[in-house]
Amino acid sequence: MQFKSDGTSPQRANRLMWITPDRLFYLGLLGVPSVRMMGSYTVYVAVTGTLRVRLGDGPWQTSEMAVVPPYEPHQVLVEGRLVNVIHIEAETVDADALPRELKGRGAVDAPAFVRLVQQRQRELSQGGHAVDLMTLNFDQTFFGTELAPRRIDNRIADVLARIKRDPSAPGIAEEYAEMAHLSFSRFLHLFKQEVGAPFRSFRTWKRARNLLHYVNRTSNLAYVALDTGYPDSTHFSHSIRKVFGLKPSDIFAGSRKLAVYSHAPAAPSSLGAR
Repeated sequence: MQFKSDGTSPQRANRLMWITPDRLFYLGLLGVPSVRMMGSYTVYVAVTGTLRVRLGDGPWQTSEMAVVPPYEPHQVLVEGRLVNVIHIEAETVDADALPRELKGRGAVDAPAFVRLVQQRQRELSQGGHAVDLMTLNFDQTFFGTELAPRRIDNRIADVLARIKRDPSAPGIAEEYAEMAHLSFSRFLHLFKQEVGAPFRSFRTWKRARNLLHYVNRTSNLAYVALDTGYPDSTHFSHSIRKVFGLKPSDIFAGSRKLAVYSHAPAAPSSLGAR
C-alpha cells in the first residue's frame, strides 16, 4: 500500500499531517509559545516527556496531554521539538457524548490515551510500508469508535456544507442568510446557537485551517493569500497569526520537511505554480 502525499518520500515521515474534512492529526514542530485560538477541540500529546499549557490568563499546567476547547486562547510549550496534535472540528461532534479524554480542559491525566496516541504516532510515521492513511478511519484510529455527530438545523447544516466545500470562497453572512431563507439577525443568532461559535469566528477558523493543506508547497505567500481567500497579505498575516500564533512565513518555513496527507480537493491551479 502507498500513501498519497505531498513533498515527502513515503518510506518514512518523521513529521506528518493527516487532514480529513473534519479531523486533523499533526506530528511536527510546535513553534514559539504564542497565543493561538483554533475552532476545534484540540488535543496536544507530548512525543516524549511532558508539555505545559496555559488557557487564557490562567496558570501554566504540566502534563503529558492537554485538551483545549474550541475558540479558547491558549499557549503550549513542549520539552522536545515535536508534538502530537489532534483536531476535532467542533461542529461535527456532540459535545455531551465526547470520549472522557476529550471532555477535559487544560492539562489532562489520561496515560492510556497518551500511550495510544504515541503508538499511533510511531505507526503512522513509518510510511507506506505500514499503513495507508487514505483508507484509515480517523475516529477508529484514535478513539476506537465513531464520535457521535452533532445534530444541526438543516438550514445551518447546508451553510456549513457549502463553506466546507470551499473555505476560500468570498461569501458573506448576508448571502448565507439569504440562502438559508432567514433574516440577517436571525441567521447570525441561529448559526451561533447551532454551531457554538459566531459566524465570523467560524469562517476565520475554516479559512485558516484550509491553508494547512498547502504548507509544504513552494509558493509565493502573496499568491497563497489570494488563492486561499484573503483579500491581501496584511489581512492574511494578521488572521493566520491570530489563529495559529505564528506568521505564515514561519509556518511554511517549519513545514518544509512535513508530509501532508490530505483528503481535500486539489489545490487552486495557481498554488505552487508561480
